[in-house]
Amino acid sequence: MPTAIVPLVIIVIVLLFLFYFVPVGLWIQGIFSLTFRKRITIVNLIGMRLRKIPPKLIVEGVINLHKAGLEEIDTNMLETHYLASGNVSNVVIALIAADKAKIPLGFATAAAIDLAGRDIKLAVETSVYPKVIDAPATGTLAAVAKDGIEVKAKARVTVRTNIPSLVGGATDETVIARVGEGIVSAIGSSESYKNVLENPDSISKAVLAKGLDAGTAYEILSIDIADVDVGKNVGAHLQADQAEADLQVAKARAETRRAMAVAAEQEMIARVAEMRAKVVLAEAEVPKAMAQAFREGNLGIMDYYTMKNIQADTGMRDSIAGTDKKEEPEE
Repeated sequence: MPTAIVPLVIIVIVLLFLFYFVPVGLWIQGIFSLTFRKRITIVNLIGMRLRKIPPKLIVEGVINLHKAGLEEIDTNMLETHYLASGNVSNVVIALIAADKAKIPLGFATAAAIDLAGRDIKLAVETSVYPKVIDAPATGTLAAVAKDGIEVKAKARVTVRTNIPSLVGGATDETVIARVGEGIVSAIGSSESYKNVLENPDSISKAVLAKGLDAGTAYEILSIDIADVDVGKNVGAHLQADQAEADLQVAKARAETRRAMAVAAEQEMIARVAEMRAKVVLAEAEVPKAMAQAFREGNLGIMDYYTMKNIQADTGMRDSIAGTDKKEEPEE
């Protein structure tokens, strides 16, 4: 009994091994789904197994493409793309969608886009159904018109994928940055913030005319201003700051002039003191001169008393008049 089971087990193992390497079901499916010239042979399926390529993925992809009318794509092309670590399912779906939407897309281009890391399926969907990008992604853009009033704006950019520029083309971030720059430039060139509030579409037209989608993976269809708001009066703040700065400069200059005036005053006081010292020295010479005049007989005693009377009379007059006069030094 055990001897009879062993051959049966061997036969089962051989059949399982055979059906693994020879997917008969997929071969029959290919026979009924493909034309005679495009049929997948058993040898092709065994080769896929040996190359560690899932036959089901390749067979179903070829069948779907041929049923959609893309008969120029064969199993070898899909196998090559799979071995290059490409996403075969996405490429197949993208090719069928592009063909139905009349979008020119060849297998080589689709494979290159997929291998470049881009989602080719999403790219074709975006070509058929354009998507909307907010610029900026969060918040609003602030710009200042020529009258100094700040204007805050937010735009919604409708784009669709530009398939030929998808490889090497800039992404959403570049589109957002360019649109933001265009909005700031358009607001900054406006004479007044009122013009922006009255005609927000003028910003859209000015930005759209710049050709911001050049070198990007998208084609800009429209730019719509979703929100416009008035911010602070930047011009007034700048003028106030400038006035404050001018005031500080004026104060500094005034303080410099005051310091110079004080220095000049101190210098004049010093010069006055110097002149008074000279006067004192000159007055000290008067008694000596008078004594010399007495000795030489040029001045008499009556002349001396007459001079003293005149001095006393002058001092009395100054005292009555309230004038300040330094007392004559005593002899």
